[in-house]
Parts: sequence; C-alpha cells; structure tokens
Amino acid sequence: MRNNITRTDLDVLIEFLQQDDPILTQSKNVAAFEREWSEWLGVKHSLFVNSGSSANLITMAALRELHGEGEVIVPTLTWVSDIASVLHAGLKPVFVDINPRTLGMDIGQVLDNLNDHTRAVFLTHVLGYNALEQRLLDELESRGIPLIEDCCESHGATFGSRKVGSLGWASNFSFYYAHHLSTIEGGMVCTNDDALYETLRIYRSHGMVREAQNENTRADWRDRHPDLNPDFIFAFPAYNVRGTEINAVLGRHQLKRLDANNAVRTRNLERFLGGLDPTKYQTDFAVEGSSNYAFTLILRKPDATLRDRVEATLREHGVEFRRGTAGGGNQLRQPYARARFGEEYQNHPFVDHVHFYGWYIGNYPDLDPKNINELTQLLNQL
Repeated sequence: MRNNITRTDLDVLIEFLQQDDPILTQSKNVAAFEREWSEWLGVKHSLFVNSGSSANLITMAALRELHGEGEVIVPTLTWVSDIASVLHAGLKPVFVDINPRTLGMDIGQVLDNLNDHTRAVFLTHVLGYNALEQRLLDELESRGIPLIEDCCESHGATFGSRKVGSLGWASNFSFYYAHHLSTIEGGMVCTNDDALYETLRIYRSHGMVREAQNENTRADWRDRHPDLNPDFIFAFPAYNVRGTEINAVLGRHQLKRLDANNAVRTRNLERFLGGLDPTKYQTDFAVEGSSNYAFTLILRKPDATLRDRVEATLREHGVEFRRGTAGGGNQLRQPYARARFGEEYQNHPFVDHVHFYGWYIGNYPDLDPKNINELTQLLNQL
C-alpha cells in the first residue's frame, strides 16, 4: 500500500499552521469537513472523530442507549473494532457467513437470524464492494430494525443511485493510512436521524450535554438536573474521541479529489481481475458499484501448495499482501472471539476459505498499470 497523503496536502497543512495562533483542537475546520462530507455522501449529519474504530465505538454505544440491550447481527469477515464495539456496548454479536462474490454478509443468513431481540444489523462493505441487497433493506424497514453500515474500506461505493453509507440508520468511515481518503487518523459517523446525531455528539466528548447541537436537548437536561452546572452535565459514561483541526484540514483538501481517485482505483481493480486466470483465482466478484480499496486475490479452490507458492512469490518480488483479506480473515478464529464463542468458527465455511486461501494486495491511484499486468502474469504462471 502507499500513503494517501500527498505533497500538496502537506503544503495546505503547512499554510494552515503558519497562521497567527491557529486553533488546533476541534473547531471550524472540523465543522466544515463534516458539512462537506455530508454533502458528498448525501446525508443530513456527519460527525468527525479520531478514528474509524471510534466511529464504531460511539455508534454502538448510542445504539444501546437508544434501543436497549439485545443482539446485533455481524459479519465474520470484518475489522476487529466492529465486533469489539458490539462487545463494549454490552450487546450480543450474532455471526453470519459471507457471500463469496461481495465478501459481505450472506443476506439470507442475516434474514434467518432476525428476531425480537435484534437491535441492529451491522453490515460491512468489504474492500470497496457493495454488500447491500434490496430484500434486506425492505425487511429491516418493515421490522423497524436499524441498519448500520461499516464503510471504512468503501468510500464512494454505490447501491443503485446512492452511495453506501447513506442508506442505513448510521454509517461509519475510516480515514486511516492508504484509505480512499486519509486524515492521518480519523473517522466519521453519518446519519439522517436527529436523535441519533444528538446522542453521538454527546458521546464523542465525554458525555457532556453542552455538546448537543439542539438547544431543546440541552434545556431538557438542564431542567432535569438543576443541581448541576449546565456546562458540566455528563449524560452518559462516554468517551473523548474528538478529531483535530489538523486532521480536518487534510480531509477537506483530500475530499476535492476523492471521486477522481476512486475512478482510478476501480479501473485498477478491473485490470487486475481481468488479467487473472479464472481457473486458479476467483474473478467473479460483484464489482457493480464498487470503489476498490485493495485487490482481492482468492484461490478458486482450496490448495495449500498453491497458497504457499503465491505467498513465497509475492514476498520474493516485494509485493505487500495481507492474508485473510479484511481484518485477518475469520474473526471467530481470533483469540478474543475463541474465548467467548468457542468452536463457532467452524460453522462458516465461506469465510474460512478466505481465511486460509485469500489475500488483499495494495491498490492506490498512482499505481502503474504495467505493474498490475506484471503481477497478474506472475500469478498466472504459478
């Protein structure tokens, strides 16, 4: 992978820092970045935080606050903070296997697991692929169950005419190293729900009521707690996950070229998949609407010998890769999950195939197409 922060991004940041006495803590640039991101995504509210993992954390905390205890249906292939945030909120994760063509949740299994205890479906758009289906949206709407979208690897991916992250009750984005947009560290929570937005604002900053945007929200808490200093009413046992002006300045500048960069990333993926031997490697991913984060390389069939040759060849030629693709593969095989869920990892064969026979390889806007061609030729010869 390659750092997504360019020389021009740094020049803009230097110009900002050269002002007389610039404010560096959360201030006007954070607010402007939130507005601009909301316009780009097509949502009412966005809240900038210090990482995508923090976005997960406060989203799950707000879910528990607004919808109570219960179950959250989660994928087996995702980043660890998705599952950790459910556990930290005191909610119960219910795992489902993946759809091999999207690497997202098997929607049929999600629907089979919905019940009166389901508080949300936490769906991950893996490595830029859209994981949504209309039947899921329809069923969740009919039952009144919130959809939470993890879009940390999928900035700009679409479902129909809308960007992923604009269809759920909430969505989470990451702006870490090499993501479609990078702010060094950073993340965003997005929603069209006013009550959720107010709760998230309070959770972002120590649980302080003064962080609420709506005066009626602040007045309600003041009226119920007349014995407290109105500037220091802590509604929830919350966190401090605020971003800084430095991060926001970078984000605002990068947002200007995000769509153009995404188009290049998508062309790169098409070249990569088009060049692979489909008898050896999976090439039939659901690429419509995708906004690729990293190339997906998955063996067509289990083959430990070919797997080892692939890894040895990539290392020999200095090609960086991650086995298991997103999050290191089957989350249920990780120590924290094994301690809580035992042998359940054995019940999800599709994610287990990716765990042992899948990788992702870096993709970035200035990647030379010749390198992609050389890579696929190399892999096809194995």
